[in-house]
Amino acid sequence: MSTSAASHLPPAYPERAAWGTAGKLRAWQQSALDQYLTDGPRDFLAVATPGAGKTTFALKVATELLDAGIIERVTVVAPTEHLKTQWAEAAARVGINIDPRFANVNGRHSADFHGVAVTYAGVASKPLLHRARTETARTLVILDEIHHGGDALSWGEAIREAFEPATRRLSLTGTPFRSDTAAIPFVRYQMDHEGVLRSEADYTYGYAEALRDGVVRPVLFLAYGGSMRWRTRAGDEISAQLGEALTKDLSKQAWRTALDPSGEWIPTVLSAADKRLTEVRRGVPDAGGLVIASDQASARAYARQLAELTGEKPTLVLSDDNGSSRRIEEFAESDARWMVAVRMVSEGVDVPRLCVGIYATSTSTPLYFAQAIGRFVRARRRGETASVFLPSVQLILAHAGSMELQRDHALNKKRTDEDGLDWTPEDNLLAEANATEQALDPEQGSFEALESDALFDHVLFDAEQFGLGALPGSQEEEDYLGLPGLLEPDQVAHVLRDRQRKQVKNGGGRQAAERVSAHRALAEHRKELNKLVSAYASKSGQPHAIVHAELRRSCGGPELATASSEQVTQRIDAIRRWFVGRR
Repeated sequence: MSTSAASHLPPAYPERAAWGTAGKLRAWQQSALDQYLTDGPRDFLAVATPGAGKTTFALKVATELLDAGIIERVTVVAPTEHLKTQWAEAAARVGINIDPRFANVNGRHSADFHGVAVTYAGVASKPLLHRARTETARTLVILDEIHHGGDALSWGEAIREAFEPATRRLSLTGTPFRSDTAAIPFVRYQMDHEGVLRSEADYTYGYAEALRDGVVRPVLFLAYGGSMRWRTRAGDEISAQLGEALTKDLSKQAWRTALDPSGEWIPTVLSAADKRLTEVRRGVPDAGGLVIASDQASARAYARQLAELTGEKPTLVLSDDNGSSRRIEEFAESDARWMVAVRMVSEGVDVPRLCVGIYATSTSTPLYFAQAIGRFVRARRRGETASVFLPSVQLILAHAGSMELQRDHALNKKRTDEDGLDWTPEDNLLAEANATEQALDPEQGSFEALESDALFDHVLFDAEQFGLGALPGSQEEEDYLGLPGLLEPDQVAHVLRDRQRKQVKNGGGRQAAERVSAHRALAEHRKELNKLVSAYASKSGQPHAIVHAELRRSCGGPELATASSEQVTQRIDAIRRWFVGRR
């Protein structure tokens, strides 16, 4: 072990630094290290955007402290089993031997190791064991993704109990906010001007700064909407446009309908993303893609569809076990096109060649979204861009548009309105995300996805929209899927504006806008009809489905989902007559 070895660790393990960055430590890493060594704090919180190189910074601190005799042992606490192994491999490169297979039942590690890597859950299950280990030697505790320390009240208490005797504690995170008010151990909180307790980092390096320095990739978000149709538990068939203004319940159901593997939305988006990946691989030959799914059944279905589409079986990662870690590592080292995963690749897992992603999950919290997007931003060389395909859901688009904002963790919420929501922007966003996540109760949430289609809405880059809605396979869509995979951030914006000008000049923008307007007009008519049917069903005591069926018999035409705007208007006029007794 030596400080020299740590200096030669790539700035963003496990890949080399982005082109143009320092040969040893990046500027932010050196600045943070200088501050740490000058202040010599017992607790230090470093907030750095995913892909910036937190692992390298932490191991440099560890080698400095070991070399100076300030500590004798290192304990790494990580969120997942896979990250334990990743930390051990990184530490080995600087001569620090970490045991990632340490188990609570053993109680101690071999003399061959300088320390151990454990999970937050493992510590929480035996806090007194880890406290005893910490007390027996001067220990540096590295708390990776420290926000997990507040995942449960018992976890926070256990981690505080286990590591309170530590000589030094170094906390790391790329997402310094939680979707609740659970206190994070060993994090300092200060009262802001509004009387809200907020986390205070000792060093911060955000996405905007990293993008400016060429440390991370710029992200293109490609949003897809479309028409959704589903059946409620009561038997009513509802149609809506993904992304239009809907109630929380309807928005969630439309979103889940889009993600249903049996519809057309997912296959269309998978095909578009694969085309984008092909284009990116022209400049980045080993570029890979990742689909983040909501559950295992959906992940398996998406994997089958990708295999049929590409002729290549994708890597499937379904759970946090040793087999999954091996599959992720094999994918990271290969040039395979696609990986499909459920949740576990959303945080901390380094696969630097990931350039294209599909956010095919209904998880909506800002924390999870930020962690997921963090899988695509790690830059290996100058000019690499990331492309992430999103459903046109307003909440998700809002998260994408605020990529460059820095949020701190707020403990106490000010109750200033009748709903009890805090008026500070970041906490309102968190509250809205949580409310949306819990919008459906078991009685109201049961539904059956019937059909869906996809419509290319726009590209979101640097909080600015480019392009107008276009049909899949159209020239307008192809123009954006075919963007070069190697572009500087300013070049990305220039090319997007140029494509948009050509689209409008050629009339594509106007035609697409007319198509979108027609969709929205029809959606408004359907919404109005559904409200009238609901009111009439309540008045007459008949089920919604029976009222819809009677309207079809009376006015003619197909079921609501395929009825034209004129046919829907006729039914609206008819049911209004029914209200006044004219049938």
